Amino acid sequence: MLIVDTPSGRTFFSKDRSIFHRCSGIAVEYVLAVAIHGISNVNLSSLLVSKEYVLAMVFSLVEYFFELFLFPGLKEHLWVSNLGLLMVVVGEIVRKLAIVTAGRSFTHLIRVRHEDHHRLVTSGVYAFVRHPSYCGFLIWSVGTQIMLCNPISTVGFAIVVWRFFASRIPYEEYFLRQFFGADYEEYARRVPSGVPYVM
Repeated sequence: MLIVDTPSGRTFFSKDRSIFHRCSGIAVEYVLAVAIHGISNVNLSSLLVSKEYVLAMVFSLVEYFFELFLFPGLKEHLWVSNLGLLMVVVGEIVRKLAIVTAGRSFTHLIRVRHEDHHRLVTSGVYAFVRHPSYCGFLIWSVGTQIMLCNPISTVGFAIVVWRFFASRIPYEEYFLRQFFGADYEEYARRVPSGVPYVM
């Protein structure tokens, strides 16, 4: 815990849990991917950790400290921070359930060729949303910014992550329709994508 003197008095910086959740989430996902696919089939690029992602994380920390010193009252809403923490936990659980439920059918990179072990998963968390890992990541990423009481990054993360999935889902579903035909069409009609306004 870090104690910072601000114009309105002392502020206790316990938001370091956001950094912990980001790093531990990536580490757990890496371990799951290695356990499911084998270490020779997994690298950091397959986890979608890009320079844009790193820049977004850095910007969110800059925003946090900038606002902490200039507008410390903005960071003192514990209920907002706890709501964000709840979103982080829920998003993480949903995403990890997606990975575990799909098993070898789950990959971080979109498959453009059907493989023998690739099957259409419609049970578990996939019975509620077609793309639970994307749904979980969207909840998680926005939750990290709400937990930090970062208004700019909250809106920014929501827009950027939504736009990423709004372009990725149709591309991925093109191949899923090729692989699974009428079974996927019926599944897509019955179950929402899990990302708002993305059919």
